[in-house]
Amino acid sequence: MAPILLNCMGSDHKEYIEHTVHVKNPYLETMEEDILYHFSLGTKTHNLPEMFGDVKFVCVGGSTNRMKAFAQFIHGEMNLPGSSEDLRDICEGTDRYCMYKAGTVLSISHGMGVPSISIMLHELIKLLHHAKCRDVVLFRLGTSGGVGLAPGTVVVTEKAVDYSFRPQFEQVVLGKVITRSTELDEGVCQELLQCSSELRNLPAVIGNTMCTHDFYEGQGRLDGALCTFSHEEKLEYLQKAYEAGVRNIEMESTVFAAMCRVCGIKAAVVCVTLLDRFKGDQITTPHDVLLEYQQRPQVLVAHFIKKRLGIPV
Repeated sequence: MAPILLNCMGSDHKEYIEHTVHVKNPYLETMEEDILYHFSLGTKTHNLPEMFGDVKFVCVGGSTNRMKAFAQFIHGEMNLPGSSEDLRDICEGTDRYCMYKAGTVLSISHGMGVPSISIMLHELIKLLHHAKCRDVVLFRLGTSGGVGLAPGTVVVTEKAVDYSFRPQFEQVVLGKVITRSTELDEGVCQELLQCSSELRNLPAVIGNTMCTHDFYEGQGRLDGALCTFSHEEKLEYLQKAYEAGVRNIEMESTVFAAMCRVCGIKAAVVCVTLLDRFKGDQITTPHDVLLEYQQRPQVLVAHFIKKRLGIPV
């Protein structure tokens, strides 16, 4: 789609196209209407450019409550007019995801695991495309299990890797496996690390993030309903992961990185560790401490956004 437009338009239009969000589906242009079913939005029922055309940052996370809280938090950090309590769930017509808009920042929940976030990402990327958004940066904010890190450490992902520590995501399409790269934007990664050094009590590192297909067996936990390996085998696997540069484990990063990369969107994964998996599988940290840990990725990304927008930090 984009190359055809670039060949028949002038240089100004070429620059515009290169900075907008690209979709990689030629069939979308032939559709009379595109219904974003899981967002309860559509190209005929809603004026997407008017609603979302000014979006510059999109922050996604698993929990609906957490992403509502982030929207309210960033609303205050950006000194936006009105009360953050009045922010409305744009996706209130569905119970799949929530979506809040605070100025140029969109905050969306994605559920748990690769299938859930991939559905959300397809519709989000189409939404940004239909809205003609430009120069957007996407962030996944979340929690994770640390690998050799103290609880509370924020990991800014360099590469999202699979169970064999490969920086790739495998998608089955029409019975065939398609492999996509999962490297994230280096510039955004370094900028986030610099932001962390400007904040108090926010330890952060850059490392690889391992994405698994489930929370228990796939992550080598000994406390699931099923377990077919020993404690020693678990530690051996985690040690191999650590030596491969893995510093945390979660369940969404590979498809997030892959889809953003294919569509030319700058993106980052920012997750806090809730425990060191070398030392256990169950989270025993007090609830109030966990809440503070969970806010750290939000604080870091908010600092990034404010610097980008020229808001005093």
